[in-house]
Amino acid sequence: MSDRFLTVALCKGRLSRLAMELFSNAGISLNVLDESRKLIFQDTENKLQFFLAKAPDVTTFVEYGAADIGIVGEDMILEEKRRVHEVLDLGFGRCRMCVCGPESARQLLTSGHSIRVASKYPEIARAYFRDEKKQDAMIIKLNGSVELGPIVKLSDVIVDIVETGGTLKENGLTVLEEICKISARVIVNPVSMQMESDRIRQILKRIREILG
Repeated sequence: MSDRFLTVALCKGRLSRLAMELFSNAGISLNVLDESRKLIFQDTENKLQFFLAKAPDVTTFVEYGAADIGIVGEDMILEEKRRVHEVLDLGFGRCRMCVCGPESARQLLTSGHSIRVASKYPEIARAYFRDEKKQDAMIIKLNGSVELGPIVKLSDVIVDIVETGGTLKENGLTVLEEICKISARVIVNPVSMQMESDRIRQILKRIREILG
């Protein structure tokens, strides 16, 4: 086995907790990562090291080789468009990327007229309206409560992740169109995939065995 540690980037939040549980089931305990002030946790027995990062940064770390492997939502892979290999759908963190808005906005999506779209995911929104709907759209980037867009008349609709739809319903909005399904994925740096292919494939095999 190589003496080099393989580095794994996990996105902060719910996905990291699910990923930690997955690795724990595979014999790699990462509970200390949530509790420690240290930025990197090493598993010397398995020659692995882990760190937590914001979801958009996970794809950046993997593209540039600062992490060999990353676990991140498909939404970030589609939005960031980084040069990484997407190798495994983990099946958890499931949700949908949707066009949402008031029911009255549904007709705008079939009218062919220009539409204003607010989103935390401008690249996904732009690609969907340009390539799939062939509809002119003004894309407005928001970082916070994107549901406010239609409520305060900043936008006609929004593009956002939907899990239960509860927040939409509370604010008088609904799912108008589904863009794609989202779940947690394993991504790998292309060079690492070549140089450390045996070790990475072994890790993926262990994960697949846990997932069944």
